[in-house]
Amino acid sequence: MTKNIYLNQAQLNAEINRCLNCKTKPCMKACPVGCSPHDFIQMAKNGDYEGAAASIVNANPMGQSCGLICPDKFCMNACTRSHLDFPINIPKIQASILKHGYPSSTSDIKFNGHRIAVVGAGPAGIGAAAYLGKNGFAVVIFEASDRVGGALNLIPQFRLPHEVIRADWEFVAQNSLIELRLNHVVENYTSLLKQGFDAVIVACGEPNVIDLGIEGEECAVSYLEYLRSPKDFVTDGNVAIIGGGAVAVDCALTARKNGAQNVEMFVRRKIGDMRITAEERMSLLENDIDLTTMTSVKQIHVDEGLLTLDTCKNHFVDGKLQPISGTLIERPHFNLVIKAIGSSAPRYEDSEKIFFAGDCKTGGSTLVEAIASGQAAAIKIIDIFL
Repeated sequence: MTKNIYLNQAQLNAEINRCLNCKTKPCMKACPVGCSPHDFIQMAKNGDYEGAAASIVNANPMGQSCGLICPDKFCMNACTRSHLDFPINIPKIQASILKHGYPSSTSDIKFNGHRIAVVGAGPAGIGAAAYLGKNGFAVVIFEASDRVGGALNLIPQFRLPHEVIRADWEFVAQNSLIELRLNHVVENYTSLLKQGFDAVIVACGEPNVIDLGIEGEECAVSYLEYLRSPKDFVTDGNVAIIGGGAVAVDCALTARKNGAQNVEMFVRRKIGDMRITAEERMSLLENDIDLTTMTSVKQIHVDEGLLTLDTCKNHFVDGKLQPISGTLIERPHFNLVIKAIGSSAPRYEDSEKIFFAGDCKTGGSTLVEAIASGQAAAIKIIDIFL
């Protein structure tokens, strides 16, 4: 399942040799964590793969995971090569370099006397912990589940093998100042200050699925339920996905790979409005996923053991999406309906010693943006204590 998600050696050599060695480093400026493709590509060109790997993980503690799933809107969008032919596949280069191996661990960093609690072992929490650990803070990460990675564990294995998440974490965990406590729920963040921590970073993600707000919604399965355990919902029949973002794409591809005969995505807006990458769009075509756009689902009901969607077409009126009168129809014979329109979390403001990071602060974001948010919270703490 993983052989095509990395570059082989010939492909890797071809891609790194396309780099123009731009002195202004536009790729680095476009990266939310300031990782420098210019630098690690030049090192790889010279055969210094350990140096290239060190350059990556110094900026991005989840460099291999990020390389596999990072969208094309950051470094690739800024790549000068795109003005000549097409951008260098920088994320795949990054992932492939780290697949070669991580850099040798550094010597222990001296403890600076301050202890920080991080709530959540997802990308933002790991980003914060890694940055604090490099700067001598003792960090304890409290994770409610039994594994690291947070929402990354919902991404299908064919896109992000979960052993890659563990490999990134294992490199971070080499820092003896960082401790992970799994299966540990924190309900009161202030209580951690009373336990002797100097500050707290909360990176708990967006745990609440956004409801459709329609009659019969209870007949649908949420994307969280589905992606956590897709084997519990296997069907060789017809599957409807309500939503048009990256999570909806993951649900559609998973259903197809699990044997669904037909998979159809119902999207409220236009194809061009779908916030997905070019690679994700292509994967929908390659896997024969139907796209029904400018369409809203108004009701779900059971009909002779199968599910029927009542849908209507939409159009734009003065720039606002409106239903088209007289277009309500029934779409019958679905075995499974998955709602995938996103998640939410209460929005919190930082206090004197409690800081928020990741999706619970900024809303849904990419992996690299979540890491950057965690690092930003860590920098606030460093500014206070160092």
